Amino acid sequence: MINPAKFLKLKSTWERFSMNHPKFVSFLAALQNNFIKEGTVIEINVKTEEGKSICSNIRLSKEDIDMFSEFSEILKP
Repeated sequence: MINPAKFLKLKSTWERFSMNHPKFVSFLAALQNNFIKEGTVIEINVKTEEGKSICSNIRLSKEDIDMFSEFSEILKP
C-alpha cells in the first residue's frame, strides 16, 4: 500500500521537476504516445561535467510498459 504522505511528496517533487525541465517532460510524453511498445530499447547515457560517462539500456517487456503506464497515471497533474 502507498503511504499517502510519501505519495504527496513524490507528486510535489515531480511537479517541481516538470517546471524545471519542461522539454524533458515533453520528451517523455512523446515517448509514451509514439514509441513505447514491447521490444523497444531504452538507452540512457549520463555524462558528468568532467567528461566521465556511463551508459545502460533495457528492452521493454509488457510488464515494464504496464508499470510505466501506472506511474504516468499516478503523476498526472
